[in-house]
Amino acid sequence: MGKKLLITEKPSVAMEFAKALKITTNRKNGYLESNEWIITWCVGHLVTMSYPDKYDEKLKFWRLDTLPFIPKEWKYEIIPNVQNQFNIIEQLMHREDIEEIYNAGDSGREGEYIQRLVFMMAKPDPKIKIKRVWIDSQTEEEILRGIREAKDESEYDSLSDSAYLRAKEDYLIGINFSRLLSIIFGRRLAKDINEEKASISVGRVMTCVLGMVVSREREIRNFVKTKYYKIVGELGEEKSSFKADWKVTEKSELWESPKLYNETGFKKEDEAKKFIMSLAGKKAKIAELKKTKQKENAPLLFNLAEIQNECTKRFKIKPDETLEIIQNLYEKKLVTYPRTDARVLSTAVSKEITKNLNGIAKGFKNEEIQGYIKKMAEEKYSTNLAKTKYVNDSKITDHYAIIPTGQGYENYNSLPQLQKYIYIVIVKRFLAIFYPPAQYNKIQMTIEIEKDESIETFTTTGKVCVDRGYLEILKPNESKKSTNGEQNVENIENNKENDLEILSKLKKGQEIEVKNYEIKEAETSPPSRYNSGSIILAMENAGKLIEEEELREQIKGAGIGTSATRGEIIKKLEKIKYIEINTKTQIVTPTKKGELIYDIVNQSMPDMLNPKLTASWEKGLDLVAKKEIEPEEFMIKLEKYINSKFNRLIVKM
Repeated sequence: MGKKLLITEKPSVAMEFAKALKITTNRKNGYLESNEWIITWCVGHLVTMSYPDKYDEKLKFWRLDTLPFIPKEWKYEIIPNVQNQFNIIEQLMHREDIEEIYNAGDSGREGEYIQRLVFMMAKPDPKIKIKRVWIDSQTEEEILRGIREAKDESEYDSLSDSAYLRAKEDYLIGINFSRLLSIIFGRRLAKDINEEKASISVGRVMTCVLGMVVSREREIRNFVKTKYYKIVGELGEEKSSFKADWKVTEKSELWESPKLYNETGFKKEDEAKKFIMSLAGKKAKIAELKKTKQKENAPLLFNLAEIQNECTKRFKIKPDETLEIIQNLYEKKLVTYPRTDARVLSTAVSKEITKNLNGIAKGFKNEEIQGYIKKMAEEKYSTNLAKTKYVNDSKITDHYAIIPTGQGYENYNSLPQLQKYIYIVIVKRFLAIFYPPAQYNKIQMTIEIEKDESIETFTTTGKVCVDRGYLEILKPNESKKSTNGEQNVENIENNKENDLEILSKLKKGQEIEVKNYEIKEAETSPPSRYNSGSIILAMENAGKLIEEEELREQIKGAGIGTSATRGEIIKKLEKIKYIEINTKTQIVTPTKKGELIYDIVNQSMPDMLNPKLTASWEKGLDLVAKKEIEPEEFMIKLEKYINSKFNRLIVKM
């Protein structure tokens, strides 16, 4: 009787597959074997692209006459320290009793690439059917479903094409332009950083991210604070007064006046004082009073970028650390697949979502979480998600959002405390989507003061939460007053409803007393520095930085990098000392070397710093994966770009 060979991404995953299949296996050197199955594993990348010197010894040396290097036939090699495991997989593939092979690598582009390289080098008999296992979690039922519904490997050829092209693109751009810029500018860089020699490392994504960090830092560095002066009026009776902010309108004598810094402030304090004096003794009247009810739904679920940003803010950890933790939670069967860009669920998953909820209710011994689930049951909150914003098949490519599986609780107690905290964060975000929206009462008021030939306008807003809804779970930050005169913004914890009560008693057309005017000094502030989490979000949303509307829309959702690689890019930039990350705050700043590299790239090939280029290439890879363009078309464009860029740079020399 023939056997089935199943290849996973790592040994621990192989064990989970064996458990799910309920087979008794013998542990051999590098694999597990039963009567029906052989389960083996990769250990990360087993195969890599060969360096240029493997094509030609001359290419070991960085010389201008050997560039650009664009091979016609690509060479690959086994990574030396994993040669033994590759040999084991290769031998298993060629065993005479193997009838079927299952590719059960990580369910994503990178996982597909790792496995395809192994298949390419090992060359299994083409007569043997190869199937692809694609799963969203490592629960027993999901593993069994993945095996049961495994598709022919050819169904994933376009994804494989995209993965190969991404690797080739990174290789060609990295090697060619790193060598070229090092030859041209290396000596100058070494002198500037006071080192004997220096090389310049550039990359399709890496250099663009460096550009974002340096640009932000220089914007902050060059920022000049500007003071301006706002007018705030205190109106109403002594025990029921409220504050409102002056705002220039077309009715004002100061409309389009050079005395103003912006629509709410004066350039000079003296001018603000004069304006207050001009209002003395003038009556105020309520011109508009608008009462509304507002609803606010729970936020979308976590994708990898969002949970990385959340963990940086909450726990001050780097994105790659977050990914490592979520990956462990995934392998412990506690959450679904981590390397996802989606923040919604599929229709199919939404129909089965009660399984996840029931699993949490029965298995997760956490008093706070159990309280939320109990309230869901008591209040009969709907689990019918199909027609909500949390379910959208069109916004899912490989995987849906990160959610708890409702399983794996036998592993929970052994987790480190930080991993427990992060798991609870994911659970809370998940449960929140079943809770009703938060509801607010809001009053917007416009007060007018008539002068001789003008009308001056003051505005205020009162807002109070009357039904916490999902905020029961996702508690807001401490209440703050907004800069535009808004009273009781997100006023939930502090019980300051009297401000809204004061406003609610007033009526349109009513005259009100002006008790006092005060001048508030304000100043402009620079943009915030990125932290290691917010830079991940900035990478994901890089398309928003593109000015051309058509192109911005075209690459919407593409961003730069992928969910699986963004953390590694940040890690690499820090490793090669182009950026620094504060261990306590996670604030990201460029190093002197990083800024010098930025200047060199900006001088020689500035488009490498622009998200437009990187996101466009990423979109191209996505189109290959969707079979909308052929791989050959992508490569032609890539080679054309490299050659044209080289020609222009060499002319500049």
